[in-house]
Amino acid sequence: MLVFMVTASASTTGTATNPLITRNYLEGPFAAALRADISQAFDSATMKAMGRMDELYAQYVGFDYVPGFTRISLMGEDTVVLTMGGSFVLLSGEATVTLVSGSLIDISTGIEVAADVLLEHDHRYFCAEDTTAVITAYSTSVGQVDGYFHSRNGLLYRPHSVFQDVMEDDWYYPAVDFVYTNNLFSGTAQDAFSPSTPMTRGMFVTVLYRLEGMPSVGSGGQFADVGNPSMYYYNAVTWANANNLVQGHSNGSFGPDDPVTREQMATIIHRYAEYKRSDMSVIVSGYESFPDRVEVSEYAIAAMRWAVYKGIINGSDGMLLPRNTASRAQVAQIISNYINMTG
Repeated sequence: MLVFMVTASASTTGTATNPLITRNYLEGPFAAALRADISQAFDSATMKAMGRMDELYAQYVGFDYVPGFTRISLMGEDTVVLTMGGSFVLLSGEATVTLVSGSLIDISTGIEVAADVLLEHDHRYFCAEDTTAVITAYSTSVGQVDGYFHSRNGLLYRPHSVFQDVMEDDWYYPAVDFVYTNNLFSGTAQDAFSPSTPMTRGMFVTVLYRLEGMPSVGSGGQFADVGNPSMYYYNAVTWANANNLVQGHSNGSFGPDDPVTREQMATIIHRYAEYKRSDMSVIVSGYESFPDRVEVSEYAIAAMRWAVYKGIINGSDGMLLPRNTASRAQVAQIISNYINMTG
């Protein structure tokens, strides 16, 4: 009888290692276990290599990889830049595609897409080899991206040099770039941000509504001065009121065009943080260091203490200025601070 003196190195589930190993054992359980071990090792190495490749691709080329559809909200003229292996599905609204290079395939039909045509809802558009395609929204739209797409910090990317009144050496440049890139603020004109313009209550609530992903809302009518569904702030105010983020003025109006004060802003974002079940712990020592804290309205004290402690509001020249209005640039910084605080 022919036998082999072999010590098995592969895992042998359910079988004790035996130094007198038969040919049947080698060709059966041993071979199967060895193949499984090798496959697992290759899979692990491949996943690590793919992960490193994605990191380098994002670092040097500027595109991120999303291994599965990521939902994004688009406003008019927003863009998504896709490259080879990237996909886009338009769920609602209107958008078109411009081909920089290569070809875009409508996988839903198997047909190559011509440039500058409106995309169909619920069709998956895939970038072939050596392709770069720019999806441009022409209305408020919702879509999904998969694979490689142009982004910054994993969020929707758009060119940041679109505003003539925001320079790279301005203190608010990073914050404006962040809120615009992530679709939280729109410009006041095609090439203007108006950083010094006071932020209105309607604008501020709209920023939080966008941050929430612009969920669907019911009928409005809670405020006499927010009754026109065509106004940009209608859905935002309706959503905010339904979730107890805003309560309006004592006369029953909301005042969407009124400049938002710093303490009103702190109160609304404090309520939003509670709505999101964020950490609401507070240490008041920082707040107590501001000499004008006595000017904070009673309703806003808890919110201002929290906002100061969390680094969302840092004051101006050592003052809180609670009843002063806030500029669009200041609000951009505060929103950026809040998002960084919550991670």
